[in-house]
Amino acid sequence: MFIKDLKNCKEFVAGDNAILRELLHPDKENLKLHYSLAYATVKEGNTSYRHRLRNSEVYYILEGKGIMYIDNETADVHPGQAIYIPPNAVQCIKNTGQGDLKFLCIVDPCWQPEDEEVV
Repeated sequence: MFIKDLKNCKEFVAGDNAILRELLHPDKENLKLHYSLAYATVKEGNTSYRHRLRNSEVYYILEGKGIMYIDNETADVHPGQAIYIPPNAVQCIKNTGQGDLKFLCIVDPCWQPEDEEVV
């Protein structure tokens, strides 16, 4: 059995300027996964940098509200929504709420630094 507590995940600023904590990554634990799972925070009033990944990504909004930008589309987002981001799509998310915008990020196949480009 493998259980990882968010409290024990080191916080760092990702290339897109979101604050991340990696929960699951097959390169960091001995797990037979093809995807990675991270917990992200965008502070009040902030927007993540425009970036693209070679792989598909899903955001699942936990707290707060914002505007999701994917290529030429925008949409308001709120808790309980899952957002699919296609491979190579230019994306960013803006926190429009009061307090932190918190969401899960699932990247499949798993996130690798060389697969991300800030644009």
